[in-house]
Amino acid sequence: MSLLPSSTAGVRSRGTIVTALGLTQIMAWGSSYYLPAVIAPAVSAETGWSFPWVIGSLSLGLLVAGLISPHVGAAIERHGGRVTLAFSALCLGFGQLVLSVSASLAVFVIGWLIMGFGMGAGLYDAAFGTLGRLYGRNARSTITSLTLFGGFASTMCWPISAFLLDTFGWRGVCLVYAAIQLCMALPVYLLILPRGVPAETTPAAAIEPETGLAPRTLPLMATLAASITLSAVISSTLSVHLLTILQSAGLALGAAVGLGALVGPSQVGARAVEMAIARYHHPIWTKLASVTFVVIGVATLWTDLPVLPVALIFYGAGIGLESIARGTLPLALFGATGYAKLMGRLAMPSLIAQAAAPSVGALLLQHTGERGLLTALLGLALINIALVGALFALQRGAMRRARTS
Repeated sequence: MSLLPSSTAGVRSRGTIVTALGLTQIMAWGSSYYLPAVIAPAVSAETGWSFPWVIGSLSLGLLVAGLISPHVGAAIERHGGRVTLAFSALCLGFGQLVLSVSASLAVFVIGWLIMGFGMGAGLYDAAFGTLGRLYGRNARSTITSLTLFGGFASTMCWPISAFLLDTFGWRGVCLVYAAIQLCMALPVYLLILPRGVPAETTPAAAIEPETGLAPRTLPLMATLAASITLSAVISSTLSVHLLTILQSAGLALGAAVGLGALVGPSQVGARAVEMAIARYHHPIWTKLASVTFVVIGVATLWTDLPVLPVALIFYGAGIGLESIARGTLPLALFGATGYAKLMGRLAMPSLIAQAAAPSVGALLLQHTGERGLLTALLGLALINIALVGALFALQRGAMRRARTS
């Protein structure tokens, strides 16, 4: 059965759509999630605004993104991703314009709240939902390809943001990113993505996921949501505090930045390997590899052994695979019907947790030091291993019930 709509099938190739989404994902991540790491010190220094509040504005934006994500998924399920992703570009662009002219911290925060709508409607989960809506159960390879683009977001946009900051100041950075969203991303979404949604010619009850699981199995979905959320907490905490942890190991700032750069290539490398071998295994094995690599990476950091590059390579590979598992595992477990709506529901707890995680991590750093923070993260990573084990058990049990029914 083809899930491509007869009106749009063949108008744009998969490669064209994935490339378009990949390039816009790089700029969406780079102009939102990864932006404060570059401009926040300059914003605080120039304006006198509280640095924690400048950084915390991103958390408020992520909170908005989490709260709207179920509605985003439902909208993509009903209408496809074209309009929703175009809305995200408008919100990101307008939010950047507000940041660029903000004369007070309150206006700056409002800008990030507007960008929160853009993040909720335009980052990975919305893009995954769009691909799932277009290609159904055959979307796995396109989701994996999309994450290869996303892996370059910080690698490309941090240097771009730093150059723009030195040249135009932080307000100029925001203006340039606003122009990119409104003049590049918005037309790409409207011109490249197909109108409408796929015509599902097979009744929903007849569409079975490749595992034979009954769709919307509540314990399985709850366990998967918990695992995705824990992975998000670990990655968002370390993305903010990794340099501090590396400096506590005796590295100078420049050396810590250089060593931390290993994470990005490790993500992309792991995703490339997964893309090459994906057809040989179920996505649940990708998820298992992801959480295992993260445990190895965090545990190696925790032991204080002089093998920091090894720790960062394993950690980077783990979070790289997590992005793929986040998009492909729900599709495999629950099937194509309702996939975009499911992705919106799964995104809500993880985005809300991401909003709070850096602040909680900062409190742990303040009261327990780097060692205490790494101990907490290692505990969460080990719990995540147990959750993936529970996913295996629930999957096998559901498959047995399906065979005997």
